[in-house]
Amino acid sequence: MTKQTQNRKTEHLQIGIKENVQFKEKTTGLEKLSFKNIDLDYKTLPEIDKKDINLETVFLGKKFNAPLMVEAITGGIEEAKKINKDIAKACEELGIGMGLGSQRAMIEDPSLKDTYFVRDVAQSIFLAGNIGVTELGKYSVEDLEKAIESVKADALAIHVNSAQAAMQPEKETDFKGRLKEIEKLAKEFKKPVYVKEVGHGIDFETAKALAKTGIKAIDVGGAGGTSWTAIDSKRGNKSIGETFWEIGVPTAESIVQCRKAFKGKIIASGGIRTGLDCAKAIALGADIGGLALPVLKAQEKGGSKAVKELLEKIIEELRIAMFLVGAKNLKQLKNKIIIRSSD
Repeated sequence: MTKQTQNRKTEHLQIGIKENVQFKEKTTGLEKLSFKNIDLDYKTLPEIDKKDINLETVFLGKKFNAPLMVEAITGGIEEAKKINKDIAKACEELGIGMGLGSQRAMIEDPSLKDTYFVRDVAQSIFLAGNIGVTELGKYSVEDLEKAIESVKADALAIHVNSAQAAMQPEKETDFKGRLKEIEKLAKEFKKPVYVKEVGHGIDFETAKALAKTGIKAIDVGGAGGTSWTAIDSKRGNKSIGETFWEIGVPTAESIVQCRKAFKGKIIASGGIRTGLDCAKAIALGADIGGLALPVLKAQEKGGSKAVKELLEKIIEELRIAMFLVGAKNLKQLKNKIIIRSSD
């Protein structure tokens, strides 16, 4: 099983880097915020000084210098060591968060822990561990706490991926009873637990159900960025993958639906590519933004330096977006939405 898991992780990395696996037609909804004729409330005279804008926030007890995190990418394979450390180093220098790839591999084989461990280069940032929802019944709370403690993570993300799983050759599609398992873990786990989609969005009914489990946050992982049905269909049945390439709830819509159903923290991910995307997501109700594929590609091209440059650009774009709507802080940004006429 460990070898199978490692091979899958390697294939995911290579397909993500080398092939076009973005949604073809469906977009995040953030580019025009057109799904409800809404937009950022641009101010010609914002009446603030850009240098006074404060991007700081607190997420699950940890301070962020900017409301941004690098989403889970990898772990459990040799290539992951440098990828994770390069990303972690950049995140530490910028004071933003990071998620680790699924820790299933290191639970199966503890010798793989060093492919996830980044605390030697990132001592202070928010760091999220990761496990798949279909793994919850296989491991005890103690097993998962040990995995989190071994990498010194601050929280555990449970990734949900029904669309992706349906494409995988491994056919790990037993999603029965998972809400109860999430609820049990959220109540018993020593550190915060949250749920994240991998790129096909979380709908209102699911968010409403998750709100009752005691989790601390939802990462919407919306449609419009990387299509994981595309990635895994390339490992298996490509013709079926074409059918379901576009499945999912667009990121903007998922943010709105989750905020209606859930009072906890919300991470906006799924096609976040710019600071303007992040600003729009926060204005819609998210607390922080997250991205993965652009970071992975930057790391491949130029290591930690390139990752930092990309993230600095996004943070500066966010600051400019806030300046242009007259928001001095993130709380004010949440009110900077305008409803336009549909005529």
